[in-house]
Amino acid sequence: MKYQLSIVVLMLLLVISCQRKKEHIEEKEARFEATVESLSKYKSPEWFNDAKFGIYIHWGVYSVAEMNEWYPRRMYQEGSGAYKHHVETYGHPSKFGYKDFIPMWKAEKFDPDATLAMFKRAGAKYFTPCAVHHDNFDLWNSKYHRWNAVNMGPKKDLIGMWREATLKHGLRFGVTTHVARAYSWMNVANQSDKNGSLAGVSYDGDNPEYDDFYFKKHDDLSSAGPENPPQEWKDEWIKRMKDLIDNYHPDHFYFDGAIPFRGDYGKAGMEVIAHLYNHSMEVNGGKQEAVMCTKPRPFTGYYVPGLTTLDYERGKAPEIRVDPWQTDDTIGPWGYKSGAKYKTTNAVIDKLIDIVSKNGNLLLNIPIKADGSFDQESITLLEEMGHWMDMNGEGIYGTRPWIEFGEGTINSVAEMARLSQYTAKDIRYTTKGDTIYAFVMDWPGDGKQVRFKLITPYNAAINSIESVSMLGVGDIEWKQDGMGLYVTMPDKKPYNFAYGFKITPRK
Repeated sequence: MKYQLSIVVLMLLLVISCQRKKEHIEEKEARFEATVESLSKYKSPEWFNDAKFGIYIHWGVYSVAEMNEWYPRRMYQEGSGAYKHHVETYGHPSKFGYKDFIPMWKAEKFDPDATLAMFKRAGAKYFTPCAVHHDNFDLWNSKYHRWNAVNMGPKKDLIGMWREATLKHGLRFGVTTHVARAYSWMNVANQSDKNGSLAGVSYDGDNPEYDDFYFKKHDDLSSAGPENPPQEWKDEWIKRMKDLIDNYHPDHFYFDGAIPFRGDYGKAGMEVIAHLYNHSMEVNGGKQEAVMCTKPRPFTGYYVPGLTTLDYERGKAPEIRVDPWQTDDTIGPWGYKSGAKYKTTNAVIDKLIDIVSKNGNLLLNIPIKADGSFDQESITLLEEMGHWMDMNGEGIYGTRPWIEFGEGTINSVAEMARLSQYTAKDIRYTTKGDTIYAFVMDWPGDGKQVRFKLITPYNAAINSIESVSMLGVGDIEWKQDGMGLYVTMPDKKPYNFAYGFKITPRK
């Protein structure tokens, strides 16, 4: 009996050992390599597919000047508006350069907890601050770069503080990094005026003391970024990106463009992407939870569809895309600019709905001042979005596209205007299970009737209706015939901006 029991135990141990070996092999096979073939296995995680709305900020040394995030480059471009402003306000860039703004950046009103509470109330499900812009100044406790917000300026680990507040409020945390372009983008600081009394006098960057910030003087001045920079820069960039990933565990990561760098066919960039995916699996029990976004902009790098999540800067997809995607957009300039005009809440909400109807997410940038505060116009927009989401979020979060994204006359893929272009004749659809949500993009008038042309008895997707209700309101008057579904709007507009309807099919 003991002998038989021993055999059973041995066989059981053998089975367990084989299973563990199999799991180890599968885990090893699941790891990503820095190749197109391996990264093609990427799929965006469900949390991102459900989130639909995130918030983004550009905050850095450039915020001090309140002239937006391209000021670090344009202040060195003789004759530009930023150059003229800089000379008149701060002095010639040979005497007062970009580095001299660093001690002026105090972040004295920075309150990440209150800020994330505001973003959560606005309806955001993820928050993705810019961790380093083209200006080559890191906002985290950077191990490989002394020019960072812990050593200088605010003297705080801003990314660490953002992450702590983000997780506290139940949002997913991400970062954007734009620094791959810095090698050529900031090389302007090494130049000099060509005209005037200071012609030939070098700007402050042409000083070996600052080579690790402005780079050694070279010939590439491209604003799009270097095609194939020296290996030394690529190696530093890789180390800084991995440092950011390893210490702040982002669920969302974003390059400002395609995969760096064009000249090496994205080899350096793919190494960072593979590291992100593998790190995500390591900290999430083998589950890949990270979203990597890149843009189809060949002038900024190497782009191959399917290795990452597609991102449209300011634009959007014209039709439903099979794979989830993202638009990054801003209510005004990306970096804070005094006196800038912002998009209306109506324009932002209408764009969000259109994006979601096509299987996308909106990552919305809100300009932030150097001190860490927001202007009242931004705060009001976020409050209005939060109120609208309270009424209509059921038709946004966790939804998927219907058989058609919508109907109407407007389907712009740019929508750069501050004001919404949509009318009451423009309708967008989303679904959740068998339920269909329909959004009328503008108020047609008190008590007016609206027709959803696609919701007919002849549409196999929903040929029989159980009920129709207005989100945030409740039951409303409706009827259906061969020409579509007709709903009668309330006698008084119940809230501002687009109006959602829940259409439940008869089972």
